Amino acid sequence: MSAPSTQSTQSNNTLKCGIEIHQQLATSKLFCRCPSQLRDEKPDFEITRKIRAVMGEMGQVDIAAKEEMAKGKHFVYQGYDETTCLVELDEQPPLPINTEAFAVGIIAGKLLNVEFVDNAQVMRKTVVDGSNTSGFQRTVLLGTNGHIEMSFGRVSIQTFVLEEDSCRNIREERDRAIYRLDRLGIPLIEIATGAEIRTPEQAKEVAEKLGLILRSTGKVKRGIGTIRQDVNVSIPEGNRVEIKGAQDLKLLPKLVELEAARQRALVAIRGELQKRHVRTVKATITDISKILKNSQSKLISAALHHGQAVLGIKLEHFAGLLGKDVQPKRRFGTELSDRAKTAAGVKGLIHSDEMPGYGLTEKEISAIKNELGCKNGENDAFVLVADDKDRAERALHAVIERANEALIGVPGEVRKANPDGTTSYERHMPGAARMYPETDIPPILLSKKVIDAAPIPELIEDRIKRYEKLGMGKDLAELAAKSERWILLDDGW
Repeated sequence: MSAPSTQSTQSNNTLKCGIEIHQQLATSKLFCRCPSQLRDEKPDFEITRKIRAVMGEMGQVDIAAKEEMAKGKHFVYQGYDETTCLVELDEQPPLPINTEAFAVGIIAGKLLNVEFVDNAQVMRKTVVDGSNTSGFQRTVLLGTNGHIEMSFGRVSIQTFVLEEDSCRNIREERDRAIYRLDRLGIPLIEIATGAEIRTPEQAKEVAEKLGLILRSTGKVKRGIGTIRQDVNVSIPEGNRVEIKGAQDLKLLPKLVELEAARQRALVAIRGELQKRHVRTVKATITDISKILKNSQSKLISAALHHGQAVLGIKLEHFAGLLGKDVQPKRRFGTELSDRAKTAAGVKGLIHSDEMPGYGLTEKEISAIKNELGCKNGENDAFVLVADDKDRAERALHAVIERANEALIGVPGEVRKANPDGTTSYERHMPGAARMYPETDIPPILLSKKVIDAAPIPELIEDRIKRYEKLGMGKDLAELAAKSERWILLDDGW
């Protein structure tokens, strides 16, 4: 099948988009005095922890935290004797907020025309993926209701925040994730725009301008990984989906285009399910290992040889939909597979829209359909998972949940950016009640005197115009103005 068309994303009526920018500051860490230094040599020590979800102040367990705990993962944290402290290990209360980073935050807020809060209260924001040793991220709102002017109009700045960066992910394994503590605590400025962005190209334009504004402070880190863009995308019949981890600015338009295309494809699948009168998905998980014990399928035989099981479910009236393209090289069956992998750590799944495949014979396929009760002519689909039995069960429960979400069309969720511009499921959208006050740090008064005293630097875009007036060509003016050594040029004039 061909990939879904993305042409309609250009229409102002079919796309809403907002951006979150996360920019590291070139200071020491936010709540300790360790250097903001990433290290590649062998760590001096490791500690291991496990996440446990508990009820929050509203008396409920956050859905994302509950999902993460169900994976049963262990989290390994690597550190260095000279550059890792007890604050990063969550064995000591945080130190007072870094005054230099706080001052940079005020300067950047002024450049973004925000309305500063009277008292800056440090908050704890629940983090469920193990990337913070404490289970939360310290964050402080500095301002709201800002704006920037773009070629297509004004874009609002909803929130302007100073917060600590998370641990650096080294690698993911089946039962554990390995993080390094060197990035944890590096000061970040987070800027969240309104949803006034209407085209993929505008998303890139806004991200680029925000990056230049922050660089104008002269106090931000440079290089790969020092600035990250998250993008929120929705279409009229879709839902807000947050795409995390877009580090390449050039990739932003494609991410927006392909997410809009994915949402349209999911809306179309919902429409087809409605035509087929599907109201809910109820599926029984069945162990079909016995009927496949002599299978020549390499995948199936390898699993059974290692004492694993082959479990399956029937998805009534889903035939033909699991193979429907939602993004290039990604089908609705891939959406189910992503959920299974995330929930249970399985390598993947097999579904009927891929048949014949995986070395299964027509006779075996017929036996599978019969065992799972696929008796609705050509309308029923099936999904199989070959793994440890408990993992396979968790994986198929996740598949059933995702299949039910197909009835609403586009589930609101957090997805990760892939290098080709597609996205993969990461986790449920966190609940609203995930923040509470940091009791170890008192509120910080943001008086008018403090705000007025913060100097406003020259914007890089204004510096470019100034250099052009002095006779530089446009390309050279941009190169010189964006250079970290621009001051040498000014001193020479």
